[in-house]
Amino acid sequence: MLTNPEIKYRPFVSSIELHDRKWPSNRLTKAPRWLSTDLRDGNQALADPMDVERKLRFYDMLLAIGFKEIEVAFPSASQTEFDFVRALIEEDRIPVDVTIQVLTQSRKDLIDRTFESLEGTRRAIVHLYNATAPLFRRVVFGMERHQIVDLAVTGVTAMLEESLKRPDTDWIFEYSPETFCFTEPEFALEICEQVLDVWQPTPERPAILNLPATVEVATPNVYADQIEWFCRNISRRDAVVISVHPHNDRGTAVAAAEQALLAGADRIEGCLFGNGERTGNVDLVTLALNFYTQGIDPKLYFPAIREVVKTVEHCNGLSVHPRHPYAGELVHTAFSGSHQDAIKKGFTAHGQRNDGIWEMPYLPVDPADIGETYEAVIRVNSQSGKGGVAWVIEQDRGLKLPRELQIDLSQRVQEFADGTGKEITAGMIWSIFEQAYHLTGPQEFELVSYQDGISCNAGGQRIFAGRIRHKGREVSISGRGNGLISSAVAALEESFSLLLEVADYHEHALKRGVYSQAVAYLECRACDGRKIFGVGIDDDVATASIKAVLSAACNG
Repeated sequence: MLTNPEIKYRPFVSSIELHDRKWPSNRLTKAPRWLSTDLRDGNQALADPMDVERKLRFYDMLLAIGFKEIEVAFPSASQTEFDFVRALIEEDRIPVDVTIQVLTQSRKDLIDRTFESLEGTRRAIVHLYNATAPLFRRVVFGMERHQIVDLAVTGVTAMLEESLKRPDTDWIFEYSPETFCFTEPEFALEICEQVLDVWQPTPERPAILNLPATVEVATPNVYADQIEWFCRNISRRDAVVISVHPHNDRGTAVAAAEQALLAGADRIEGCLFGNGERTGNVDLVTLALNFYTQGIDPKLYFPAIREVVKTVEHCNGLSVHPRHPYAGELVHTAFSGSHQDAIKKGFTAHGQRNDGIWEMPYLPVDPADIGETYEAVIRVNSQSGKGGVAWVIEQDRGLKLPRELQIDLSQRVQEFADGTGKEITAGMIWSIFEQAYHLTGPQEFELVSYQDGISCNAGGQRIFAGRIRHKGREVSISGRGNGLISSAVAALEESFSLLLEVADYHEHALKRGVYSQAVAYLECRACDGRKIFGVGIDDDVATASIKAVLSAACNG
């Protein structure tokens, strides 16, 4: 890699000076027209292109998502592509509100073959393209400007002639000055004007001018300036749909598409999860859900995003990255302790506010809206804190731990995580919890039976009388206090010289209903000042509190 890249690379410098640009002050208020090119542009970028079965499965998924325009093939490229178009038409697989699109180069024989593939369809978009940028004119074609214009005009004229032979089909024409983003703006405008002169579109029957960022060469704001300039200067603007087709060579296709819409574009072509040549086309899933999280109906729907991921991965043979926006397996997951704490507090505030508005730290979309659960929102490893541990155990077991107990448990989990160096599952956390607070297996102190509520004087003191198993041997104990917990603590002190000072107590039901269990949490101070915690779970809340006392005693 060069230390002086300026000797090899030149920055792209736009010739447009748009000092009164309007797009930065505009706002997105509605979704654009969408076109999926997964079955054409996306398919041609695969090492193993889709067979008919996978293409049909992908096509059906696009319909279910809500696409109304789908580029289905390059029918003149192969018999397989041609046959796929014919199958959609002959098997009546195209809903009445959906328009298929096909692509062709500007050659008469290819155009004829393209229209042949569409014989008998109700409505179709025929999309013709030719590259226009200086680099392509000079290196790829060896043509001058006027020859590039002639190539386009010859092609669109052939399209018009073929369409007139088939008057029963509602034809829509699309033209792309491919490599638009690094074509001289005035030349891109000139060639598009020549195309419109042939097609003669009207507001009732508009043509589509697609302005692709075939290879990203500049920042998204430059592309937005190009789109706004073009929209200002093209004639018959009311008879033209401005479409954009951003690629992702610089990693900014989504931003370029959104800014192009601000600049006046009406329509976006792209692929699910950004598939396509090289670094891919703009990702329509991210774009659509960006609209959704701004409160705008994207007109594309992903109520089960995981199923969409599985289908795309099966059909394309490519994995969706775990960090992919909205759809990756880890995008709704926090491992960081501070993030986990913020999310946990956010869910608490959301439940208390109860106004339906989604305002959640670190989560721009409600995972439930796209078919995801809250179980994986917080996961625990050595980077996690008390909030994450508490969230996991609440979601998994229904326990709402007091803050000090959260800290105690998280320290134990942290120690375990540091030792393993791996993610800690909910099952592991529960196992640590059970062992730390003596909820399972033989323990030093175990409850056998007890009696409560016996008053010993007029002052309201109570006597706790019970039997416990201490180190495997049953023992009768009793003690006095001003309540159940204090009298049980007194009984332990009298029988075992165990000094515990109760500092805090909480209880709650594990779930609503008649058959709910109760959980009790006890925080104590030992004679040496240590904090000691106990937890008890039982069908009866009083019994749960006694079990919490004995749990604390085991830690004493």
